[in-house]
Amino acid sequence: MKKNILYIALIGVLSVACTSDLDIEPNDPLLTLGDDFLATPTGYTQALAGIYANLSLTSTSGTGNSNITGLDAGTSQYGRGLWNLQELVTDMAIWTWENDPGLRQLNRATWSANNPILRGMFGRLMASVALSNEFLRQSTDDLLNERSVPEQIRSAMPTYRAEARFLRALAYYHMMDLFSQAPFVTENDPVGAYQAPAYNRAQLFDYVESELLEIIPSMTAPLQNEYGRADQAAARMVLAKIYMNAEVYIGENKYSDAIAQLEAVIGGGFELTPTYLHNFAADNDVSAARNEIIFAVQSDGIVTKNFGPTTVMANGQVGSQESNGADFGIQDGGWGGALRVTQQFSEIFQNGTYGTDDRNTLITANRTIDIQNIGFREQGYIIGKWSNISSTGQIGQANEIVDIDFPMFRLADAYLMYAEAHLRGGGGSLTTATGYFNDLRNRSNNPNTIGEGDLTLDLILEERLVELHWEAHRRQDLIRYGRFTGASYNWSWKGNAAKGIALPAHMSVYPIPEQSLAANPNLTQNAGY
Repeated sequence: MKKNILYIALIGVLSVACTSDLDIEPNDPLLTLGDDFLATPTGYTQALAGIYANLSLTSTSGTGNSNITGLDAGTSQYGRGLWNLQELVTDMAIWTWENDPGLRQLNRATWSANNPILRGMFGRLMASVALSNEFLRQSTDDLLNERSVPEQIRSAMPTYRAEARFLRALAYYHMMDLFSQAPFVTENDPVGAYQAPAYNRAQLFDYVESELLEIIPSMTAPLQNEYGRADQAAARMVLAKIYMNAEVYIGENKYSDAIAQLEAVIGGGFELTPTYLHNFAADNDVSAARNEIIFAVQSDGIVTKNFGPTTVMANGQVGSQESNGADFGIQDGGWGGALRVTQQFSEIFQNGTYGTDDRNTLITANRTIDIQNIGFREQGYIIGKWSNISSTGQIGQANEIVDIDFPMFRLADAYLMYAEAHLRGGGGSLTTATGYFNDLRNRSNNPNTIGEGDLTLDLILEERLVELHWEAHRRQDLIRYGRFTGASYNWSWKGNAAKGIALPAHMSVYPIPEQSLAANPNLTQNAGY
């Protein structure tokens, strides 16, 4: 299928011109947006497109290159970096090929400040900030007048600018969650050699919250924007996320604020896809999944080609001994058993509740449930969630790079967040919360619906694993529940032990990459690293 988001027209408009330090802190860049280009009828739409492109692509010169210097394409892709840092460090997955730079440390929760995946994610997030800032610098009223920009573009500019600010806020939200601090740069700061002040979590929280609340009125209503572009619901989902995790970020209970945002999202016209697995199929941008997915990172085997999370997961889930790639539209054996799931993950699916559940795609034959040796690809169960086959049975356009978009936010997550926020004292209705929970089980043909008295926080955490596995939520969930560090919950290879051991508390945030510290002395290393 051909993606129809506007940025396909000209991906390379906003290309980060990296210096030796820019790979880790792109404040000095940046873009070259000439007056002649921006005065064209499509200049600003293509410039906005380039900011969105940063979520999917790693360069303007092919899938094997990165415009963040010193890193390979896979290491520096936005969605893949997010997936690695939210899922691979938990009970969600084990990566077989531990010679791949940085992945052994994530598999075993032994990361340090020199991990290249941390460096890649830090750099990609700051690249998103840099691209957004330059768009905002170049789209002021004065410059629009000077360039005689057509009225059609001028009238849309408040929405374009709001979307650029959303993408910047999204990047700072991820910086807050992963690294707990960030260099803070806006369009009002100088371009060039500039060492930005470091914002801590509280400052980033205040900024992301105020920025999103301010731009929502200028954004397109839910489901009314061009596919792939952010709307009010995407902004509200980020707000709901920061409110759900406010006790972690700033030590404050904001569950009532989360409920308010979630009610607005849920009331925005989104609907559960009738078939769960269609959310993760090759045509999830145009099938019924379009009405469940709130915001996605795009992938396309021909047009927006990238080694992002869906390509990794679809190829990685193909079993080494099963050679079952054809079942998922993947040819040539996929990536040879690159991904498996932990024993603890498998035990939840096999606890008697999910036996007939459509979300249970465990493949168990001729495999052991535990992984005693990560290098033995036949140990550990595998899954079949992601498919490069469309909802109508059409195989994707390419053999390796898939057509599956990555759903960063979708309605099912909002349902479970609402239920959790209600139980944590945020208000709302128990009847509504239980109904949302049961809607997800009914959609997946799971007969084990519950009554209002059965809804508990532990049950919601379990259901989040079942519903949202491999969608880049698990680390955040475990931290919010107090089960990521310490020994209250151990999983295979946590702390570099086959059965899992406790992690120290400081590992609930990642270290600031060494190169970032060297580039900006205003940053300080997170405690414990």
